[in-house]
Amino acid sequence: MAYNDLFLRAARREATESTPVWMMRQAGRYMAEYREIRAKHGFLEMCRTPELAVEVTMQPVDLVGVDAAILFSDILVVFPGMGLDLEFAKGEGPVIHNPVRSAADVRRLGVSDPLEDTGYVMEAIKILRGELEHKVPLIGFGGAPFTLASYMIEGHGTRDYEYTKALMWSEPEVWDELMTKITDTVIAYLSAQIDAGAQAIQVFDSWVGYVAPRDYERSVLPYTKRIIDALTEHGRRVVPGGVPIIHFPNGATSMLDLAQQAGGDVIGIDWRLDMKRAVEQIDSRFAIQGNIDPVALFAPDAELERMVVEILEAVGARPGHIFNLGHGIHKTSDPEKARAMIRFVHEHSARIRGGE
Repeated sequence: MAYNDLFLRAARREATESTPVWMMRQAGRYMAEYREIRAKHGFLEMCRTPELAVEVTMQPVDLVGVDAAILFSDILVVFPGMGLDLEFAKGEGPVIHNPVRSAADVRRLGVSDPLEDTGYVMEAIKILRGELEHKVPLIGFGGAPFTLASYMIEGHGTRDYEYTKALMWSEPEVWDELMTKITDTVIAYLSAQIDAGAQAIQVFDSWVGYVAPRDYERSVLPYTKRIIDALTEHGRRVVPGGVPIIHFPNGATSMLDLAQQAGGDVIGIDWRLDMKRAVEQIDSRFAIQGNIDPVALFAPDAELERMVVEILEAVGARPGHIFNLGHGIHKTSDPEKARAMIRFVHEHSARIRGGE
């Protein structure tokens, strides 16, 4: 089998004969093979056991046909190394039992050491590079500062962010200290992933869409930019030409002009923005990743195909498009639908790009 480098070429805005596809949360609960393993092991146990993380990471490569693998892990695995008591509670998702609510709470946090605290992630990456040698590239990832801060402060997932925004507005110096510690942790963690062999890095800002543009510009953007700048520099030292950095500011379609100031090589967009507008708004120096609605995988095949074609035609011949869902794949999605979507992307993009 010839090595499939479509994803890496697209991330570098090089010409490709067809558009590469991968799916956020592609290693997960929609696959029976994943559920079989998950029934025997806790979520954090799977993240912390390299052999299990490798097996689950490989499943969508072997069974669904994606053009890139993304490491099976979670953005919150850096928390214990910072001094936070993290649990993935059944039916509740992540819970932080000692949330950060005060200046004293921020002071007690440390900066996580990636090798001592999350060495299992680096071991999984090293194993995966061997497993993927003749297949597809490997994407590493981590959380952006606002998203990580929101979990730390709220203590769990939320849609209100009342404690997070209250701290950001009322105690800017404390906010800066917290965001600086998170930023330092993420830089070290993702740099270690690059050193271990990750061929691209995605920075997930999953909840930044709940921030107003003025707050994003003042209290979020500087920290995200520092991470991406540091990773860009580090990647260039490790790999000739650098390691592509994907910045995914979920829900931030109203402030894409600001999000682009954070830098990187690829801007990920969710499904709330029409791809024609995305092409107009995102500078040509960036590749674009996205952006079909994850629920499209529940549509009839003909409608799914129509949506795929619409996105591909909106991109046209612009170099640097990576097809993806606008957010993570839903746990009740049918893997056959995912395979169909990938087939539609490959077939129609080859036609549109003149590859056949």
